[in-house]
Amino acid sequence: MKYLKWIVVILGVSLVGGLVYAGNYFYDYAVIPSEKDFLSPDTDTKTEETQKIETWYTDETNRSRWNLQSEDGLNLSAIFLPADQQEGKTALLAHGYMDTAESMAEYAKMYHDMGYNVLVPDARGHGKSEGDYIGFGWHERKDYLQWIDQVLQIQGKDETITLYGLSMGAATVMMVSGEQLPANVVSIVEDCGYASVKEELTYQLKDLFDLPAFPMIPITSLVTKVRAGYFFGEADATQQLAKNELPIFFIHGKEDKFVPFSMLDEVYQATDAPKEKWAVPHATHADSYNQDPELYREKIKAFLKKYAR
Repeated sequence: MKYLKWIVVILGVSLVGGLVYAGNYFYDYAVIPSEKDFLSPDTDTKTEETQKIETWYTDETNRSRWNLQSEDGLNLSAIFLPADQQEGKTALLAHGYMDTAESMAEYAKMYHDMGYNVLVPDARGHGKSEGDYIGFGWHERKDYLQWIDQVLQIQGKDETITLYGLSMGAATVMMVSGEQLPANVVSIVEDCGYASVKEELTYQLKDLFDLPAFPMIPITSLVTKVRAGYFFGEADATQQLAKNELPIFFIHGKEDKFVPFSMLDEVYQATDAPKEKWAVPHATHADSYNQDPELYREKIKAFLKKYAR
């Protein structure tokens, strides 16, 4: 009996150690900013229009750098592109997972052509912003509250602000929507954002490793709480949307296999605010703009015009 107890103890310790190791492995795989082997490289041939937009976007005469310090002491950076004529409105954009502000040229140009100043931050742990973990929109939502404050400090207290996010950036702006926002923030557009971090990582765990959520998601969530300060269950866009009062436009590609298309209805149903949705045929993840850039721009322009105030 004594030996049996020791065997049980040793097995228990080994199991716990193995789970902790696995949790840290998945944390490093998903939450630490680094090159990700599960992300497809961008091999699409760029159109002449895209090349012109990127040339405009990277021209240093068209933009400047803004900076701020986050509540937890990180130096964060953003690209600011002033409108050709000031109309008192700014679009605040949020890029996707392991992208940077530099990847948002076409979306920045879209808003700039509609007369907006455009501010595109590098999310913490991305681009020129400091940070050693990815908050999946949860910690970033507080960074965006600070960017909103900075827009009002620099552009003036009467500036109106619209939020736009793509993929993880879409989750970010949906998470921002549940915070106490100044009346200057008037609308939100999200493209292919996930309903919650827990649900998205559960989906990815199954898709990439063919593993069930338990016990990997709970143990990795605990590791994330220890190493990054949040549980996966906290980072829930639907819970934030339940508190949202702003008009919001939901966009999602019908062929999205990275953030499953089914999440469109989850986030759409989560808010009672004025809302519209667009399910884009044939579009994969973050591909809706590429399917028909002109239609994409017209859809967003119509939404912004309808809810501008």
